[in-house]
Amino acid sequence: MSTASAPPTGSTPVAEQEPRGTLGLGPATALIVGSIIGVGIFNLPSSLAGYGPISLIAMALTTIGALALAIMFASLSKRLPADGGPYAYARAGFGNMAGFSNAWLYWITAWSGNAAIVVGWVLYVEEFVNKGQNKWLSILIALVGLWVPAAINLSGVKNMGAVQTWTSILKFIPLVFMSTVGLFFISSGNFTPWNISGESNLSAIGGAMALCLFSYLGVETAAVAAAKVRNPERNVPRATIFGTLGTAVVYLLSLIAVFGIVASSALSESTAPFSTAVNSIFGGTWAGYVMAALVVISGFGALNGWTMICAEMPLAAAKDGMFPEAFGKLNKKGVPAFGIISSTLLASLFMVFSYAGSAGITVFNTLVYMSGITAAIPYAFSAAAQIKWRLVDHREFHTPRFARDVGIAGIGLVFSILFVVYSRNTGEEAVWRQYLPFIFAGIAFLAGIPIYLRHRASMGPPPAVPAWRP
Repeated sequence: MSTASAPPTGSTPVAEQEPRGTLGLGPATALIVGSIIGVGIFNLPSSLAGYGPISLIAMALTTIGALALAIMFASLSKRLPADGGPYAYARAGFGNMAGFSNAWLYWITAWSGNAAIVVGWVLYVEEFVNKGQNKWLSILIALVGLWVPAAINLSGVKNMGAVQTWTSILKFIPLVFMSTVGLFFISSGNFTPWNISGESNLSAIGGAMALCLFSYLGVETAAVAAAKVRNPERNVPRATIFGTLGTAVVYLLSLIAVFGIVASSALSESTAPFSTAVNSIFGGTWAGYVMAALVVISGFGALNGWTMICAEMPLAAAKDGMFPEAFGKLNKKGVPAFGIISSTLLASLFMVFSYAGSAGITVFNTLVYMSGITAAIPYAFSAAAQIKWRLVDHREFHTPRFARDVGIAGIGLVFSILFVVYSRNTGEEAVWRQYLPFIFAGIAFLAGIPIYLRHRASMGPPPAVPAWRP
């Protein structure tokens, strides 16, 4: 049964030159790992310091949600290995309006997420340069961090994949070190007081979870880039599970180590918490510089991977007549140049705008919450599609693993809703600043309405959903 609709009448074919099946299991797993592990986890201790060690519970719960989403996306990608991942599932499950909305939201996630990643990346680059954190120089460094990966992506999928593989290998070093050696330097006294937020334990955990979500964004990237993966029915689910599981283990252990090595009060003042932790272990600064260098490489790899994802979702939507044709045009290297350039430009503008009048970690948190909101909604639609399809399957004939699939999708749906509910800047006194992530996300979403209205008539029909198979 077909998993992709035909191009709408009058549209320009966009896929003839697209390099398909370029990424094997290894590079696809590297895409997952490289997209999940950016700088989010390396800046997370500072962001969570205002809540205290209770954040570790939030991280554990977020990990459960992330693993549920990974298993769900693995199942969905096996059933419907279509370009665009969450966009394709929402469109097939709930129609073109839902498909467009999810594609638009996920595109916002991709480029705003890149803006957040680059802000966190700059904080570690500034361990070496611009130690006084001159705002204009910070912006210049961030622009370099955005446009060099864009240039790599414009040069072709193979170059992007090579960079992604090597940076994914190198970025595991600081996490593996902290999640093994770092555990031996934990001081139990640093885990008290447990909750320093001044809020109830439930509220503190909820707020911390919204920040933790950003560290797991990317579990779906192999599904989004299914067109680029060799044998996607087999490799996309395996890459999704392998990449997310490996990441989850080092995430939890390394975060426990950092909170156990450095007191929350010190973490709240640190712009490079993993460097602060490793300096505490060795009693000097050289180890912190080594750690910072590895985090810079990690962030660069994430920017490289997410730059590709920024263009993949619009490319998939353009094939179906839902996005402007420019997003579907490929350059001589077979990559969607307009999507890469426009997404990087938006990330650049948003990064510059967000720096105005704010300190680095405040900018980072606001962008984190915004990208979490716009990612959680497509996650929720994907979970709802899975539940809908499995209920239909079960009514037609008995299918194995029905309870497991629906239960996991239900967990993913609940976590997605909670991530949206708690995505606000709780540390800000002014109410409007608390809800700034929602304001930014809302404005960006509303900007897509004219695009939808213009392309509504040219949208092809949603694809048929293949029958369930084990």
